[in-house]
Amino acid sequence: MVARRPFVLDLRALALLRIGVAAVILLDLAVRSTDLEAHYSNLGVLPVGALVEHAWTLYQFSLHASSGLWQTQAVLFLIAAWAAVALLVGYHTRLATLASWILLISLQNRNPLIGQGGDDLLRMLLFWGFFLPWGRVWSHDAQRLSPPTSYAYCSAATVAYIVQLALLYWCTAILKNGREWTHDGTALYYALSLDQLLLPGGRLLYPHPKLLQFLTFATWYVELLLPFALFIPVKVSWWRTLVIGTLAVFHLGISLTLFVGLFFIINFVSLLGLLPPAALDWLAPRLGRHGQRTKNWYLRIPTWQFPWRVRVEQARPFSLGSLRIAHTVKEAAVLGALFYVCWWNIDDVSKPGRWMAESTRWLGYLFRIDQHWGMFAPTVFKDDGWFILEGTTKNGTVLDLNRNGAPVAYGKPHAIVKLFKNDRWRKYSENYLFIDHTWMRPYYCNYWLRVWHQAQHQPLTRLTVVYMKEVSLPNYQVPNITREVLCDCVP
Repeated sequence: MVARRPFVLDLRALALLRIGVAAVILLDLAVRSTDLEAHYSNLGVLPVGALVEHAWTLYQFSLHASSGLWQTQAVLFLIAAWAAVALLVGYHTRLATLASWILLISLQNRNPLIGQGGDDLLRMLLFWGFFLPWGRVWSHDAQRLSPPTSYAYCSAATVAYIVQLALLYWCTAILKNGREWTHDGTALYYALSLDQLLLPGGRLLYPHPKLLQFLTFATWYVELLLPFALFIPVKVSWWRTLVIGTLAVFHLGISLTLFVGLFFIINFVSLLGLLPPAALDWLAPRLGRHGQRTKNWYLRIPTWQFPWRVRVEQARPFSLGSLRIAHTVKEAAVLGALFYVCWWNIDDVSKPGRWMAESTRWLGYLFRIDQHWGMFAPTVFKDDGWFILEGTTKNGTVLDLNRNGAPVAYGKPHAIVKLFKNDRWRKYSENYLFIDHTWMRPYYCNYWLRVWHQAQHQPLTRLTVVYMKEVSLPNYQVPNITREVLCDCVP
């Protein structure tokens, strides 16, 4: 059937998608684990009480919010890592997917102030992955099954996966409705004017306004038009190769010019399920050699060191009628969830609340299938600058805690992006500036005051969070830098 062709995926591509998602989860956990106390404990920048009071809905849940101890967070991180490893190797794949999804939601709900668009995508890949057979090949589970008669697979879940990818790019293009995207072509100029994000690749592009204008319009049209290629029912492999190649170059360009954390990696991984059979036929023998070596190493490990390496007994077969009913129920559930996700996105790009009543949003918040793809939308953020943590000692000396206690200097740093430990801290600092988030400021200030004194540095009598504001202006105009005091705290 011609209409079905765009939604047929290769089981090997789905296996690579599973492996990629699991690897990203492990990488995400590794990055987040360096801030267990700062971001997830009551001694950090967002205690549980403040989270529930200011950044919570009645329908959310979080195992990580059950305790304010960083030690509890460490245990949950280890459990999440174990589930991700199980997903990576395809051990009890569906259960590992469910566990990874629940723990990822729990982690993201614990501190929404450090989240970004890539987190939404990673969450949705796990959600749809639960309904995909991404453990059917190239997995531990597949060892007890006979090889599939065909790698081609189509279901409601494959439809949902492809539609989800299209929604991501369509919605971010539609939400970019400011003149700098659609008329002036200055959006990338303003994006590269943000020193908090600027990387060396961006510095090379920044002095070329005509090139930036071209790339701005190219970005907008790629996001708006390219997803349609995923639904063309002829030459499907050719169109998918075009989509993968174009988006790979697109996200590689982002990674070289802007500091966006794991965002570009998550987007790379999201495309793996689209790989056409020809690419996998070329790739499979090369992966197979490495896979056999890994398998031989794995089998040499004593069973007591790897207690989960026990052959799973074949499940008792269900009756054909029961299987058909279960399949029908699953397909209906996936299509219902897909309808809800499309409904949510339509409401988001038009006017929130116009199409979806608040009373129907509980499902999105509960299962975290809520999503917003407003990257640099509707216009690019203009309030650039950098933070200074002014610590005053007893003898009146003023130090900058943001630069390891060096004497305060108000000149602009050469690379502001280096002031951030990771992208989570950069995102937190962005939220810190918003008027609606003024409640955040004392927690941040007191956290750094406590950390400074715990390290037995020179005692401070006061800590002042200062923002050196530098508003991005058009046509390479040099703005005046203003000193804004955001918060003041004492021991």
